[in-house]
Amino acid sequence: MSRDYPALEHHRLPASTRVASPPPAAGLVPESPALEAMTDLRRIAAATIAPDRTIEECNAVMLARAIRLLFVEDAGRVVGVITATDLLGEKPVRFMRERGVRHHEILVSDLMTTASALEALDLQSVLHAQVGHVVATLKAAGRQHTFVTDEAGTRICGLFSATHIARRLGTEVPTHEVAASFAQIEAALSR
Repeated sequence: MSRDYPALEHHRLPASTRVASPPPAAGLVPESPALEAMTDLRRIAAATIAPDRTIEECNAVMLARAIRLLFVEDAGRVVGVITATDLLGEKPVRFMRERGVRHHEILVSDLMTTASALEALDLQSVLHAQVGHVVATLKAAGRQHTFVTDEAGTRICGLFSATHIARRLGTEVPTHEVAASFAQIEAALSR
């Protein structure tokens, strides 16, 4: 540092001192702005994994971060996504049977959904949407997640999760069952 900075003055903590905590997350309603339900990847680091990692390593990352989706990146570029459903569903069993490999030999690249198969919403449309629009979009697409790209469409800047939205709406969602998730979200929306 080229400039001299005077030290700040300390004070003793009173006996009644507490640690600050953020206010509880506000619940969502269908009319809430869609941005309130979006995981903003411009503020929160995206969870990523390399395509050459095993699915066992992938599952460990998901468990450690308590998430159900990882972006698959190679040299900083999104090459796909992998979800908990990909890891825990029938895909690994089918892959083992077809390729004659063992579970610990399956790589993320073997089960991921490639980037060319992904679709995203435009940030501009999300800025003017409500949570109800996002739920309808997820339901129409039959998906648990959808992505949001920036104005140029070249960077994923957000993520919507049916599970996250349902929690914020105050309903429980069985994460392994997409159809039930949407039914429960719709029930919460009609309250």
